Amino acid sequence: MIDVPLDQFEILVSEALDTIPAGLGELMDNVAVFVEEQKPGRPGLLGLYHGVPLTKRGTGYSGFLPDHITIYRKPILRRCSTEEEVVSQVGITVIHEVAHHFGISDERLHELGWA
Repeated sequence: MIDVPLDQFEILVSEALDTIPAGLGELMDNVAVFVEEQKPGRPGLLGLYHGVPLTKRGTGYSGFLPDHITIYRKPILRRCSTEEEVVSQVGITVIHEVAHHFGISDERLHELGWA
């Protein structure tokens, strides 16, 4: 397992978000991204989207708190042995969770290679 300090890991998450094409990034609505050490009770979880996907929002969608995307640092670091692997895994995890914001299922993400 490699160690990437929290502040550097947060930069990697930010850089991964910057790779989202501008057109898609502009469509992201009412979503906040966080970094946490790990999900209690789920030590292997790399990331989690919690909210109402854009495809499920209707005319009654207003006044909701922002959706949350959380990227979990420790599980990603446990999977990786080099900084390059961390950068790659952070990128995959960020894209995977952002895709959930757009309503893309885990099954479809597996088919597309973003699992």
